[in-house]
Amino acid sequence: LTNTNITDAQEMETIWTILPAIILVLIAFPSLRILYLTDEVNNPSFTIKSIGHQWYWTYEYTDYGGLIFNSYMLPPLFLNPGDLRLLEVDNRVVLPIEAPVRMMITSQDVLHSWTIPTLGLKTDAVPGRLNQTVFTATRPGVYYGQCSEICGANHSFMPIVAELIP
Repeated sequence: LTNTNITDAQEMETIWTILPAIILVLIAFPSLRILYLTDEVNNPSFTIKSIGHQWYWTYEYTDYGGLIFNSYMLPPLFLNPGDLRLLEVDNRVVLPIEAPVRMMITSQDVLHSWTIPTLGLKTDAVPGRLNQTVFTATRPGVYYGQCSEICGANHSFMPIVAELIP
């Protein structure tokens, strides 16, 4: 009572399985190339090394004779009117706009995460490993971020403040 020509369509099943796979491969190779090229570092104007410590960050402007400073969160007693509590630091990272900046990020003790959400930056700081990210800011201003890793007690008290100037 059954017709074998209707139920036996192996050629058609092979085509509609292989054809989408070929289309996905044709889409994937150019996408992987573009993804790889966006991660390339092409002659950054600045290179800054950020080292995460328990409750503070150390910054090194490596292109300028090793200018090194620590960035601690300001206690509430030292805040000026208009400063953001738990986000303001004593030494801000000053960066230029419209210039590629390479951030090299590592950690001294535990896992941290150098995060500034409004710039779209989040890079993990891992002890013994040097991660990098490149960004080009287009608008001047003060940008705030925090360590977004659970790196110990008071981990959220590691603010990051980047001041972008023309």
